[in-house]
Amino acid sequence: MRVALVINTSWNIWNFRAGLVRALQAAGHEVLAIAPPDDYSQRLETELGCRYVPIRMENKGTNPVKDAALTRRFYQIYRRERPDVVLHYTIKPNIYGTLAARLAGIPSINNVSGLGTVFIVQNLVSRVALGLYRLAFRFPRKVFFQNDDDRQLFIQHGLVRPVITGLLPGSGVDVDKFRPAAAFGRNAPFVFLMVARVLYEKGIVEYFEAARLVRQAVPGTRVQLLGGLDEAGGVGVPRAVFEGWLHAHDIEYLGRSDDVATHLHAADCVVLPSYREGTPKTLLEAAACGKPLVTTDVPGCREVVVDGLNGYRCQVRSGPDLAAKMLAVLALPDAALARMGQASRALAETKFAEQLVFDAYLAAVAD
Repeated sequence: MRVALVINTSWNIWNFRAGLVRALQAAGHEVLAIAPPDDYSQRLETELGCRYVPIRMENKGTNPVKDAALTRRFYQIYRRERPDVVLHYTIKPNIYGTLAARLAGIPSINNVSGLGTVFIVQNLVSRVALGLYRLAFRFPRKVFFQNDDDRQLFIQHGLVRPVITGLLPGSGVDVDKFRPAAAFGRNAPFVFLMVARVLYEKGIVEYFEAARLVRQAVPGTRVQLLGGLDEAGGVGVPRAVFEGWLHAHDIEYLGRSDDVATHLHAADCVVLPSYREGTPKTLLEAAACGKPLVTTDVPGCREVVVDGLNGYRCQVRSGPDLAAKMLAVLALPDAALARMGQASRALAETKFAEQLVFDAYLAAVAD
C-alpha cells in the first residue's frame, strides 16, 4: 500500500515517526512524507527512504481564508499522489487534511498527540477548534489518542464516536536505542535536565523559577535546558525575553541537538513541568535511559510517572512545588536514586515500547 504521513513539520516526522516509517516499510508499504519544508526534509528521502512531498502550512492561527486554501492544497496533493491511506498528526492535518481526504475519497487515520494551546486556554479560538474537530472527526477510519483523558474529553464533547477511538502509549520509545548506562553514577554537582521547546505551555517559566529556588537551597546544582526557541504564533518565549532570563545564570541553555540520548545520560534527573501533553516523548526517552523523572500531575505527563516509584509529580504552574520535588530527588541517597531509575526503565519496557505503537498502526492500515 501507499501510506502517507502528514505532519506540521518535517522535523516532527524525523524525530517522532522515523521508527513507524521503518516499520511500515518493513511490512512492504511505500511511505510518503507530506510536511512543510525545513532542514530535515531532505533527510526523510536520503536517510529514511520516504518520498518527500512538500506542502505550505502555517502551524498557528485560525484564518478561515488561509485554512480553506490549506484544505485545497491537501486535496490537490491527495488527488495527485493517490495514497491508499493517510496518517494525520497535529491539529491542522487532523482537521483540514481529514476533510481533504474525505473529499478525495481516501481513508484517514488520525492521531491526537496532545490538545495544544487551543484547549489549555479557553477562548474563541478553542471554541472554533471544537467545532472544527466535531466536523472533521466524523470521517476518519480510526482516531488514536495518547492518553485516556484526551480521549474522554473528545467523547464527552461529542467530537468523535467512541467506536473508532484507540489508545496508544504516546509515540512509544526505542528501548534498544535508549538504554541505561552500564553502571549507576551520580554527578557532583547534581544535574537536572529539561528537554523541550522554549514554549510557555511546556512550563518554562516555572522551570526558571524552580532553578533559582533549587540553586538557592543547594548552591552549585546544575539545571539545564535542551530545546530550540519557537516564537511562532505567540506561544513561544520571545528571544529577547529568554535571553534576559538566562542572565541570572540559574539555567545552562544547551540549544538544540539531534543527540538527545547523550544529554539524557549526562543528567541525574529529567524534568518536564508541562501544562498538558499527549504522552511526552522526552519523558519516555528519559525513562528508557533509566532516569528519575519530575513532571506535572496533568494528562499525558502523569501516565509516565508513578509518584514516589520512578519520580515525583508536582502541581502544574507552580515553580515552588516543582522546586520542592526536584529537591526531593536531589536529597535521595544513591541506592534510592538508582532504584527510581530502574523503575523508569521497567515502565518504559513494559508500557511504552514503540513496537506497541507499530503493531497498532500496522493493524489499522491493514484493516
